Amino acid sequence: MKQRVKRSLFFLAMILISVSGIWSLSDMELLKKADSLASYMDSDFSAEYTIVQERPGQSRSTTVAGVFRRDAREIYVIVVMEPGISRGQGYLKQGNTLWFYDPESRRFNSTSSRERFQNTNARNSDFTRSTLAEDYKVTGGETAALGRFTCRVLTLEALTNEVTYPRMKIWISEDGLVRKTEDYSLSGQILRTSAIPDYHRIGNRFVPKQILFVDALKGALINGKFVNERTQISIAKPSFSRIADSVFSKTFLETVNR
Repeated sequence: MKQRVKRSLFFLAMILISVSGIWSLSDMELLKKADSLASYMDSDFSAEYTIVQERPGQSRSTTVAGVFRRDAREIYVIVVMEPGISRGQGYLKQGNTLWFYDPESRRFNSTSSRERFQNTNARNSDFTRSTLAEDYKVTGGETAALGRFTCRVLTLEALTNEVTYPRMKIWISEDGLVRKTEDYSLSGQILRTSAIPDYHRIGNRFVPKQILFVDALKGALINGKFVNERTQISIAKPSFSRIADSVFSKTFLETVNR
């Protein structure tokens, strides 16, 4: 009996030590750590994104896209590969400018990071590096359980009107990874919830395996119950190999599917 009590106390002590390490950071330091784990400033990044859109009462739609990022220069390229009707459409982000390319018209049009990606519940801003500590101030924090995770829950308010959402709540687990967010309007209306239950670990880098977005406002009544629209992104084939400079250009989007 005494041996079991000792073992229980030992494991409890180990848990407290591991948690105290991350919780010893200030809330802003924790936010910066979460940014650093979701950004790849020392390498390029590429992956295949499968984006499944569910609208209640309608059939699912699936988009497959190749995503190429160079976070050190705040640039990315996205190329849509499926469905066939959208094949060849693409996005090019260069600093604060975001272009959408339509292969049918062969034209580039300026768009916004706030816009919906391919008419899903994901936004264009969801595909770039994380800059929460640059864009928001922390106005509150508390520790709370989220499933199997113990999280620090931070309340954020935007420092700039360039962000997609002026207010957020973010759940950061003891390993410094974002597990959940809630996005709000300026008036405090919840607009969207996201969840990231698991990550790929590649060396010291982390890539979400899946991201689930649930729209708080859009949906439909099904059998008398409101069912929300949702989008699930699955990320496969993550790579940190060097990407050719030519990929991050309008010319690449114009020629990639010819």
